[in-house]
Amino acid sequence: MMKWIKIVLPVAIFAVGFGGMQAIMATASDDKVQEKVDTRPSVTVDKLDTDSYTVEITAYGEVSPLEITKLAAQVSGEIVSWNKHFVNGGLVKRGETLFTIEKDAYEAALLLAEANVTSAKAQLIQEEAQAQVAKEEAAKLTKGKVSDLYLRKPQLLSAQAALKSAKAQLKIAQRDLDNCEVKAPYDALVVSRDIGVGDFVSTGMITATLYSIETAEVTFPVAGFDQAFLPDQITQRKATVNSGSSKQTERSAWLHRDTGIVDQATRMAHLVARIDDPYGIRSQQRPIKFGSYVKVNFSGKTVDNVYRIPQELVTNKKLWTLDKEDKLISNEVDVVREDGGYFLIRGDFDQNRVVKTLPEYPQEGIAVKVIPTDAKVAMINAAKR
Repeated sequence: MMKWIKIVLPVAIFAVGFGGMQAIMATASDDKVQEKVDTRPSVTVDKLDTDSYTVEITAYGEVSPLEITKLAAQVSGEIVSWNKHFVNGGLVKRGETLFTIEKDAYEAALLLAEANVTSAKAQLIQEEAQAQVAKEEAAKLTKGKVSDLYLRKPQLLSAQAALKSAKAQLKIAQRDLDNCEVKAPYDALVVSRDIGVGDFVSTGMITATLYSIETAEVTFPVAGFDQAFLPDQITQRKATVNSGSSKQTERSAWLHRDTGIVDQATRMAHLVARIDDPYGIRSQQRPIKFGSYVKVNFSGKTVDNVYRIPQELVTNKKLWTLDKEDKLISNEVDVVREDGGYFLIRGDFDQNRVVKTLPEYPQEGIAVKVIPTDAKVAMINAAKR
């Protein structure tokens, strides 16, 4: 009996183990069959709404002075003094004396002119008195014997002309004396000074070069793709000018004019903006120096009924949407304008199901799995943690 037990027991144990193993494998196999893998690419969708956008136009140009003056002496003479700010790089204000020419000869000429005016006035008074006497005497004579010469009319006209001539000479003498002090015609930057104390200058001699710092201009090109969005009214439109990345270098400006010419080489139009007080003399703002290369920004036309969408969602003028069965559809769109990292587009598509995260290789008609936007945000936040 014990002998049969020793033979049957191992066989039974083996049979039970083999059966259990088969059961486990069968169960695992059923689980694999029941588990279905979803291989569809995941996407998110969103709704787009049309809106109106004002196009911002950006261009670049160089700052230059509105006025450049080659300052010349209007009288001859020796330089006796000059303003301490009248040096290369100096800033001078309108009406400020820049340098002075020796005045003695011109003061003497003014005194002589004043004396000539006084003498001419005396001569005129004498002639007027004699003419009055002649007129009274002529009243006693017959008209045929009275002539203009008898009434001293020529002598009176000559005296009047002499007085006018003397007054004219007085004005010239006064002007020449005033011109001995050469003044700044406007708030100016002294670019160069070519004289010093003791130098002799003659009339018309160039003594310095001045740049007006009351107003500066920036002439900048406008590319063809921007020209369509230029406002109908250019003049007096507000703009900003920036000479660097810092907001401290940003200044207010305004568009002054269109130069009216399209460059034959580049096919670009050119506009001119003006900056008041570019060196900040009156406003105490950070200066924008002549020769600086600056960025000009201003508002162009407003485009209506467009969608604003990230550029990466539009490829070859195609925008992807989903149909009712969650399949990809490519839609032809019209790119109206590039706006930073966005496109302004128009087109006929389902604006309620625009694909915002595309598969790596999107294809027409492939089925996708839509991830709710909240789930996508949660995934991104989890990845960040």
